[in-house]
Amino acid sequence: MASDRSWHRPSDSAAAAFRLRKDEARAADDFAEAVLQGFARRRRALPCRFFYDARGSELFEEITRLDEYYPTRVETGLLEAHGAEIAALAGPGRVLIEFGSGSSRKTSLLLSALRDVPAYVPIDIAEEALREAAAWLSERHEGLTVLPLIADFTATRALPSIAQRHLKLGYFSGSTIGNLTHAEARGFLANAARLLGPGSDFLVGVDLKKPLSILLPAYDDARGITAAFNLNLLARINRELGGTFDLSRFAHEAVWNEAAGRMEMYLVSLAEQIVRVEGRAFSFASGERIHTENSHKYSVEEFQALARVGGWVPVKAWTDDGGLFSLHLLRL
Repeated sequence: MASDRSWHRPSDSAAAAFRLRKDEARAADDFAEAVLQGFARRRRALPCRFFYDARGSELFEEITRLDEYYPTRVETGLLEAHGAEIAALAGPGRVLIEFGSGSSRKTSLLLSALRDVPAYVPIDIAEEALREAAAWLSERHEGLTVLPLIADFTATRALPSIAQRHLKLGYFSGSTIGNLTHAEARGFLANAARLLGPGSDFLVGVDLKKPLSILLPAYDDARGITAAFNLNLLARINRELGGTFDLSRFAHEAVWNEAAGRMEMYLVSLAEQIVRVEGRAFSFASGERIHTENSHKYSVEEFQALARVGGWVPVKAWTDDGGLFSLHLLRL
């Protein structure tokens, strides 16, 4: 658990605590609704944003340290190499708004490069991971005001009052935008533009197209950590929604969809079975799949075109020497 130290200035603490409680209740309702709706579909699916409960967040941190999983270390390298240039282009005095903040380890590099940051607002649906990351950053960056929001970052409509008094820099790391369909990505970029407001900048991590010899192991590692991460979604349903899933009767599957330009992850039923969730029974055929994640890959030009449709003007893009990953600075 996070430490008990305050993350807020006194004037913001009461409102932030109320917001946290309200968002926690909404998040629990959203999870139940998404699961029941997803299992009622002919082609069953679950939103990947629900991967990140406390256990899921721990497993994802393990994934980021795997040899097969390149995005985290490559993006970290890009921030280390180009953080000063990014900070110079963005300019001083911007509130940093992070969408889907996770552990916030890479965010520390960005905060170290930026000047005169009035506040940092991480937005994430994973409450415990968000609290721990906020506490960690508060300790690492003395004097930083951290205002965490437990919320779905794709649909956030309001920011703390301090953010409304300053220009903002959005940060969307780890190629999370690849989890969204193209239509969802356009909608997210447009909503981020409304949320951040005129004059804002937006730094977005985007995974590049590459050979399958690199892609496939990144989503199906030899140690089975990604499989455990995927299966934890069923364990979470058991814990929080009274589910009766036997995890040994489902398997992880990762495939490349050439037509859609994306990696896809599934949970595959290994037998004919009936599972209960919130008192409702769902039948699964042997071989039936639950779609749990998409991860779209882009060229630099493809993503810049997408950003323009979402209302943003590309300023500059940085890529590593291996052409694995990219960082894009966008502007309103």
